[in-house]
Amino acid sequence: MNLTQYALGKRTLVIFATLVLTLAGIMAQVGMGKLEDPEFSIKTAMVTTTYAGASALEVEQEVTDILETSIQRLPSLDHVRSLSTPGHSRIWVDFKESFRKKDLPQLFDNLRKKVAEVANDLPPGAGTPVVEDDFGDVYGIFLAVVSHGLPHDELKDYADDIRRELLLVKDVARIELWGNQPQCIWLEVSRARMDELGIPFEVLAQTLGQQNLVVDSGHADLGQWRIRMDVGGTYNAVTEIGNQVIRSPGSDTLVRIRDIAKVKKGYLDPPVWKMRFDGKPAIGLAISTVSGGNVVDMGKRVRARLDELIQEIPLGLSVETVAFQPELVQASIEEFMLNLVEAVVIVIALLLVCMGLSSGLLIGVGLVITICITFGAMYALGLTLDRVTLGALIVALGMLVDNAIVVTEGMLVKMQRGMSGVQAGAHVCRETAWPLLGATLVAALAFLPIFLSPNNVGEYCVGLFKVVSLSLGISWILALTVTPILCDRWLNPKVVGRHGDPYAGRMFGMYRKLVGFALGHRTLTIGIMIALFVAALQGFSLVKREFFPESRRAQLMIDYWRDQGTDIRAVDADLKSLERALLAHEHVTSVATFVGAGPHRFYLPLEPQVPNTAYGYLLLNLDSGDSIPEVRAFARTYLTNHFPQADPRVRRFPLGSPSPFKIATRFRGPDPVILHQLADQATAIMRNCPLVQDVRDDWRNRVLTIVPQYDASRGLLAGTTRQDVAGTLKRVYEWSAVGLYREHNRLIPIMVRPPAKERQRMGDLLTVQVRPVGSMQGVPLATVVNGVDLTWEESQIRRYDHQRCITAQCDPIPGVTMSEALQAMRSQLDAIKLPPGYTMEWGGSVETSQDSTQYVLKGVPLSFLLMALVVVALFNGMRQPLIILCILPLALIGVSLGLLATDKPFGFMALLGFLSLAGMLIKNAVVLLDQMDAEIRGGKDPYQAILDSAVSRMRPVLMAAISTVLGMTPLIFDRFWVAMAVTICFGLTFATVLTLIVVPVLYAVFFRIKTPTPTSRT
Repeated sequence: MNLTQYALGKRTLVIFATLVLTLAGIMAQVGMGKLEDPEFSIKTAMVTTTYAGASALEVEQEVTDILETSIQRLPSLDHVRSLSTPGHSRIWVDFKESFRKKDLPQLFDNLRKKVAEVANDLPPGAGTPVVEDDFGDVYGIFLAVVSHGLPHDELKDYADDIRRELLLVKDVARIELWGNQPQCIWLEVSRARMDELGIPFEVLAQTLGQQNLVVDSGHADLGQWRIRMDVGGTYNAVTEIGNQVIRSPGSDTLVRIRDIAKVKKGYLDPPVWKMRFDGKPAIGLAISTVSGGNVVDMGKRVRARLDELIQEIPLGLSVETVAFQPELVQASIEEFMLNLVEAVVIVIALLLVCMGLSSGLLIGVGLVITICITFGAMYALGLTLDRVTLGALIVALGMLVDNAIVVTEGMLVKMQRGMSGVQAGAHVCRETAWPLLGATLVAALAFLPIFLSPNNVGEYCVGLFKVVSLSLGISWILALTVTPILCDRWLNPKVVGRHGDPYAGRMFGMYRKLVGFALGHRTLTIGIMIALFVAALQGFSLVKREFFPESRRAQLMIDYWRDQGTDIRAVDADLKSLERALLAHEHVTSVATFVGAGPHRFYLPLEPQVPNTAYGYLLLNLDSGDSIPEVRAFARTYLTNHFPQADPRVRRFPLGSPSPFKIATRFRGPDPVILHQLADQATAIMRNCPLVQDVRDDWRNRVLTIVPQYDASRGLLAGTTRQDVAGTLKRVYEWSAVGLYREHNRLIPIMVRPPAKERQRMGDLLTVQVRPVGSMQGVPLATVVNGVDLTWEESQIRRYDHQRCITAQCDPIPGVTMSEALQAMRSQLDAIKLPPGYTMEWGGSVETSQDSTQYVLKGVPLSFLLMALVVVALFNGMRQPLIILCILPLALIGVSLGLLATDKPFGFMALLGFLSLAGMLIKNAVVLLDQMDAEIRGGKDPYQAILDSAVSRMRPVLMAAISTVLGMTPLIFDRFWVAMAVTICFGLTFATVLTLIVVPVLYAVFFRIKTPTPTSRT
């Protein structure tokens, strides 16, 4: 008993099970996790280490190098990237992309062990290295708690309260604050006044440091009681600090601090970072979702809780949205669901027109059931609804009806010839079950290279293989079970008899004549195909190349750079002016400004910018994605005209795997001077190319450094050390932390500094009094130094895989693809002469594109080997697989024509479309070839068998192709899928028409079937 016979004998059970699974799928679709883009793991950790007072070179040599040497012994390592800046070492540890998310905790643990092994080898003064394993976390909701006149400390209190409440919301994992200004107590003390009173700085620091310490006063035993003792006298108000009495050593004179210093409560100055929303001070709340959580549902709960909290916050405070992933996800899912519904309606309408009301309805019902059950299977496997999985359903849509069309067509013909529905179903199942299974496997295996690709892009697109495979498998089962039941129930064709011809229609007759002509002119037919293929190869060389398109997300980013060493307050002033201009634009709805660092990763393909005082980041929310080009052009023009001192970059949001720049050239070698020269040559070439913009290198400019040349001999005579000089300079020109002030649950540092006028008097540098620790007497700086030098030093040193590395980088201008821009410059860049010991390699999206393509192509041989195995097993021969191999290149004819006609680039998604197109063609060819073999085995004349088989399979093959093409029509309007949609639509259209002609011809050639003469035909 075959599967169809069993289903027809157990109709009630099959229909009941189908209804249950369909309802379960509908419920699963509602409860599934929803994302805008698929999750992929950022296989990177960051190791950060402080080394206060060290130059970038000292950080590199004494901290970064030691840590990198240990880290590079990890067998799981892919690359090590590092950035050494004055006082900080940052190392990005990239693990091999073959690892998956479940492997990361162990990889991070191994990294911690390697870092811990050399932590004690770091120089004195270096901090403990910190391994940040949350580098890849995504904070999809970013809110701004905005002050409309409230002081910053109240703003911080309310931000803390909101954070505390939102952490209780279901599926919220973490909430981080951004832009909080650290409070401090400032004591502005004149150096001259302290010298006049004979009060050394150490006395002030010691008094303030010890007065407010928490100290253990012990316990007292009183009878049966043991009572804790606590010494009072700590500061309970800022004014008490001013009332603190100090005494000069060797004198009985008491002085209150307020008499020699201005005491005030304020914020760290200059600030570390600042945030504004629409020009008003703000603190950011970055909210992440628990792994596997439903982002849309979490967002609704966060919104609901916020609505409640807003009722309780005072006037002068508001909570605004900077980025809200749940709403974007909801809109994206709704758009794709609409595309899916449109595609289903289009396919069903096509079926109704071409196959009649009954046949069209039952295949359409089967299609809807297949999609619903697929949702249930996706839910069971933990898949989410996102751009890729929903797109995969649309891609598979035409293929999902293939099996049902073949079964329905077969039963319709058998029933027209007098068989009952049960007999027709059993007969068709025996004839087509294995060929259809083989064709289904082949179609699924076409997507296997995506599944096998181990990198981020493969992980991003892996849902394509999973969903297509699931849905095709389900469609095959339903085609052999539910479809025969529906055919038996609904189909009632007119019986034409055993010898009647159900293919006597005009269209069938025209096709029969066309195939007959091709069989009679085999050389001409094959020659035309070869000529078309050669032309397609030539045309394909003219097709543009692009890895991934940019997103239509209604937001823009501006990276604003000033020269390294620029005061953060100067950057802040620039951005205030820029904000006002941007907010005046009609299409800009809001502007969030981040000064001093980039925001948390609120979008997976974005890598946060590390802290830098010369950097600012603006996030523009627009009224729609259609406004992006206009606002982008306005912002670039305004920045060019009003901020010539800056190095800004206006960019759209990317799709797919993150890459800072599309075109990047890495130079590696030992000498920074030569590296700068090589990068200058590369950037000069880029600047001379009209197709690129935003040209720069990633080391940026050198910075000026003031270097008093300490003389150890003179210092010894004066009783001072190099540390005394450094400490004095920090106190005189910056600040020193001397104690803590406790305010509720906050520990606020007490900072001492001279007034602003004294801090800015660099002309007095050599007269600054340097006092040894504990000494009353000081000496002028001039007595312990051999002059003061002004030197230029590297502001940052980057390394790649343990070598110094500088990267020249740029982006194509709008409307130009990466491949076009690269082609215009590549020969000149490749011609740069490299000294011995120096290398050049491509980075950015160029490297990502090459790596991702190579990873996918590595899986192609296995995919095609398995396809060949399935085809050989089906036919138990080699000639049929060879015929299929010969028709695969025909796909390139339509692909080249389609991409050139629509001016779309061939990128990663188009490559995946081409691979899937191969599977579709093989699937169609298998059905056609199997019918030819069956007709010949049945004893029919071989030539007549070819004609009859081609005619009988014309409608199923055409219907499958047309339904696929029309089903993908909605994807043509999606930036992410358009290249794949064009590739499949044009490629399948031309290849299917050609296949229906070429396969019969090649079959006749390979099996040496001669065309009968006119006499023999009669």
